[in-house]
Amino acid sequence: MAFIFTLLIKLINIYSWALIIYILMSWFPNARETLIGRFLTRICEPYLEPFRKIIPPIGMMDISPIVAFLVLNFATTGLGSVYRWLV
Repeated sequence: MAFIFTLLIKLINIYSWALIIYILMSWFPNARETLIGRFLTRICEPYLEPFRKIIPPIGMMDISPIVAFLVLNFATTGLGSVYRWLV
């Protein structure tokens, strides 16, 4: 059981880093057209899309990735709490 929780937490952490890199790539022109950019687009956009539908941009800033990142952090914290409660 500990292996499953540890694996899930590590996968969420890796996905969080992928999301951060994807967000930072928006600052550089043509970065998302690279091989890594297209890969990150395929794995990050399906997760970000529901947040973009709910949260409108503020001026030119899209804050939905921040909320999506916070949700991932809450999931990690929640999994850790559930694991500690079960043990």
